[in-house]
Amino acid sequence: MTDPAHETPAAPATGTTPTALPYGTPDTPRLAVRGEARLDVDPEIARIAVTISARGTDRTAALTALTGRNEQALTLIKSYGDAIEKLETGTFSLTPQLTEKGRHERVRAYHGRVTHTATLNDFTTLGELTTRLADLDLTRVDGPWWDLRPDSPAHRAARTQAVREAVQRAREYAEALGARLDALLEIADLGAESAAPAATPAMRSFGGYGGPVTQESAPALELEPQRQTVHAHVNARFTMTRPAL
Repeated sequence: MTDPAHETPAAPATGTTPTALPYGTPDTPRLAVRGEARLDVDPEIARIAVTISARGTDRTAALTALTGRNEQALTLIKSYGDAIEKLETGTFSLTPQLTEKGRHERVRAYHGRVTHTATLNDFTTLGELTTRLADLDLTRVDGPWWDLRPDSPAHRAARTQAVREAVQRAREYAEALGARLDALLEIADLGAESAAPAATPAMRSFGGYGGPVTQESAPALELEPQRQTVHAHVNARFTMTRPAL
């Protein structure tokens, strides 16, 4: 009986077509290239964070003050109508402050805070709204953060350009060998996203500690939108005709 471990592999049957190698064959070489695109475009939206604070010697006083200031800020934001694309509430907190001395847990004051994020699509009103909010009592404004919408045409334009560059690069390689592209085997999308992080503000923060605000008491800031960089990268694999070496 023959030991299976020492059996001689059977020869392929005559006329059987050999399996193509993963890197191609001399008659059908494979070509792998990378396509890249980089576009600088104007932002489509801007976000600002608005934080309202209040303090009271008891819980009710702190909540009452916070509620009033929060309503004032929201009313101001909503007064800008369609310029506000989205308004979202982030966090709310009411924290007791204990006395520094003594064995007993005695509350010295209560600190309340609520944060909202406003998304604007009209940059002509952004500077005015920002300064008017910052002029409110115990209100802090952070931002703006410039960005593109997820479905922005700029992303599609970058991806399309990256694919075209991959095809052009592959064609140039093939022509350099006296060949031409024959077929597309694969395109791997490595993503197309804004390279400039959204957390890069054009201004830091502004805090208001005054009384009621009027439009005349808050001159509008001059803000210049920050252009966004969109990247796209693809890997593409082709087959080409036999090179003329």
